[in-house]
Amino acid sequence: MKFLQKLGKALMIPVAVLPAAGLLLGISYALKSLGLEVFEAGNMQTILLTVGAFLNSMGGAVMDQLPMLFAIGVAFGMSKGQSGAAAMSGFVAFSVLTTLLKPVIGDDGVAKVFNVVVSADAATAFGKVASALTGILSGVLVALVYNKFHKVNLPSWLAFFSGKRLIPLMAILVGAALALVFFFIWPVVFGWISAFGQWLVGLGAWGAALFGFFNRLLLPTGLHHALNNVFWFDTIGINDLNNFVSNLPEAVQGTTGMYMAGFFPVMMFGLPAACLAFIHTAKPENKERVKGIMISAAVTAIIVGITEPIEFAFMFVAPVLYGVHAVLTGISMFLCAALEATAGFGFSAGLVDFVLSIFNPLANKIWIIPIIGVAYAFIYYFVFKILIIKMDLKTPGREDDEEVA
Repeated sequence: MKFLQKLGKALMIPVAVLPAAGLLLGISYALKSLGLEVFEAGNMQTILLTVGAFLNSMGGAVMDQLPMLFAIGVAFGMSKGQSGAAAMSGFVAFSVLTTLLKPVIGDDGVAKVFNVVVSADAATAFGKVASALTGILSGVLVALVYNKFHKVNLPSWLAFFSGKRLIPLMAILVGAALALVFFFIWPVVFGWISAFGQWLVGLGAWGAALFGFFNRLLLPTGLHHALNNVFWFDTIGINDLNNFVSNLPEAVQGTTGMYMAGFFPVMMFGLPAACLAFIHTAKPENKERVKGIMISAAVTAIIVGITEPIEFAFMFVAPVLYGVHAVLTGISMFLCAALEATAGFGFSAGLVDFVLSIFNPLANKIWIIPIIGVAYAFIYYFVFKILIIKMDLKTPGREDDEEVA
């Protein structure tokens, strides 16, 4: 648990920058939607689309690099003395890993070394290998290497690479070793998850519930993309997201959107209430620090539905809470699907997409969703607060004080 607590604290370094990036993305999406839906072609539409595209690039510059931020932040946060050399080495290890596993056939990567032709399914899997899992693994392994070898003295003819200068070289080996492991296991596991998602399709509301549960449970590994591909896109013909947003002919009112609607109560109401529980249970001396991070993360979740800043703040330090969160997500998905309350999103399950869903003719019984959401706000707050206090969970602001040598 001490190791996980240290990992959790290290993750707060990259997590702190995510709410601002999420808000930029949400505002850009709102401006572009406003320009297309409200204004006809003209100067005003052009201005909104241009500003929206500019803000999207700003926010995307951060959010698209989330795995790399994890690699750098975790290596930095878990290294002794929070070393810049370790942070740079985390970047090196992650870059080597993802470069060697590029899905394009013919790259000078692991596939070419083993003279293996990458199948289309494997290429899809490798396209998702840059995930929170690989970023965190790169950072953790580099931090461990740094802590053990940053004071090593090499023979005089290699003296230049002694100490901290040795770590980037070892990080290359770390990245290559991870690439070898992921080359063999990642496509297989990704395929298993995809097949599991296809099996869930025939289970109706229960399938939606299991999809929501495993979507959250797999988030730290990046394998949730395999499930998302099955339900949200046209992998096997469901195409829930595009059917709803684009109102395609194959869409069915009361059914299309069933694999998205249940996320709104969780992201707009439940997780922001969990932030309040974290603030109220933090140690007095840490309340202001926790409040600053959690309020911005809650606002981001409510408005644009980006919840990673909240989830990564507690998934490792309090895995029991994350399990509860996954279960509650599954229940929300089941309730919305069973009651045929449907809504959808082009970006994520936040207020912007919820408002846009109101005007979508495919939305069905959408008024049920905020009712479930209000109930979820109370459930998340009290369940999280009770479990944190009763189990003395080390959520943000409750970490053990480190001993000073």
